[in-house]
Amino acid sequence: MRIQMVMRAVTAGVGVCVALVAIGCSSNSGGGTSSPTTPTNPSPSTPTATFSQVSSQVFTPACVGCHTDDGRTPAGGLNLKSSVAYAGLVNVASSGKPGAIRVIPGDPNNSYLVQKLEGAAGIVGLRMPRNGPPYLSDAQVALIRQWIAAGAGNN
Repeated sequence: MRIQMVMRAVTAGVGVCVALVAIGCSSNSGGGTSSPTTPTNPSPSTPTATFSQVSSQVFTPACVGCHTDDGRTPAGGLNLKSSVAYAGLVNVASSGKPGAIRVIPGDPNNSYLVQKLEGAAGIVGLRMPRNGPPYLSDAQVALIRQWIAAGAGNN
């Protein structure tokens, strides 16, 4: 009898959801209710950005020209060469804006690096890179944001 009800519901276009619930209930022949099951909707996993990716895809091609100690003092006192960049970024105070922290792990919106790259209100000086536009691409800024949001690991 319950299977017939399920078939009528499917045929009538009520939907697969009703059919699944009815089938689940029909497995309990004692007339009681069976425990509901929760469908799982696995979300697609988003790969976490790494510091190595940020360094090779953003800092080296777009920032190291000014933020290096090769033959000069790094702009803003920030050396973004891959061997020393991490130590100068994460939980380090900005030399240009008192009270600002360059990278706050887990908090891209309040990380001064992101604010400078996006040209947020309240930054000191110009939006980075200073020789823009063109500024960094949306994908490059998103990569930095992902790395910071994921905890700004040294990976």
